[in-house]
Amino acid sequence: MASSLPSSPSALSVLDVAPVVPVVVVADAADAVPLARALVAGGLPAIEVTLRTPAALEAIRAASADVPDAVVGAGTVLTPGQVGDCVAAGARFLVSPGWTDVLLTAMQGSGVPFLPGVSTTSEVVALLERGVTQMKFFPAQAAGGTAYLKSLAGPLPQARFCPTGGIGPGNAPEYLSLPNVGCVGGTWMVPQDAIAERDWVRIEGLAREAAALRG
Repeated sequence: MASSLPSSPSALSVLDVAPVVPVVVVADAADAVPLARALVAGGLPAIEVTLRTPAALEAIRAASADVPDAVVGAGTVLTPGQVGDCVAAGARFLVSPGWTDVLLTAMQGSGVPFLPGVSTTSEVVALLERGVTQMKFFPAQAAGGTAYLKSLAGPLPQARFCPTGGIGPGNAPEYLSLPNVGCVGGTWMVPQDAIAERDWVRIEGLAREAAALRG
């Protein structure tokens, strides 16, 4: 799948790379490359590295440089400064848990795709007014889950989502069956104990199971 991606990052649709986007917390940048290789081997090339640790930017830089089949992005992007830092580190997409006008302007000017976070109908409409049709739905389960997304599909069919938050192998297929869901985000295929133990074989197996969730 990764080999068929557009060469230009700006042409990439994050929602269409794979059914599941691993949401990764990297404490040691040295783990980034083998982790990314395991996820790609398991069929999940789009990888969201969250900016929750001091190692995040270096992890993005290393995985982007050394794992060419990975589509490495940055998550938990909160400020315009982080937008610039992430793109400079090689991030091919950006994800935020929410958005403001200032953050949205920075992401729109970044030259890479982005998924601003929404949890209400008004936020979706506001983004559509600004020409944004691809969004992160967060926190998905707490904000209404699949029932909420089904309700949005009728009046706002142009909006497409990557739901994240409270999603696992048990409920991911229900989300992925919705016409306005391109992919889901989650952490279950990158458990912290497996990363700490550098059990890349286990992570590859979990990734392969996640990649098969959309039949």
